[in-house]
Amino acid sequence: MKYVKATTVLPEQLIAEIQKYVQGETIYIPKPKTAYQKWGTRSGERKFIDDRNKAIKKGFKSGTTMNQLAEDHFLSVETIKKIVYSK
Repeated sequence: MKYVKATTVLPEQLIAEIQKYVQGETIYIPKPKTAYQKWGTRSGERKFIDDRNKAIKKGFKSGTTMNQLAEDHFLSVETIKKIVYSK
């Protein structure tokens, strides 16, 4: 998390109002819900996992065993089961 000095981004009037409640403390201002991104969206990891899971489901439907899928994707059989049986 990156810290930003309030005086560089907020108007003096707003800082004065905030100082009525908090002075000299660190406060966290969350993003609005509309600005949230799913985990891994920015790095591309989410797409990688989604593609991997599709390949696992496709492999299972075409007859590949769960043990073989686990070995091929370096995952446990339990994880393969979760992926295969998820919607």
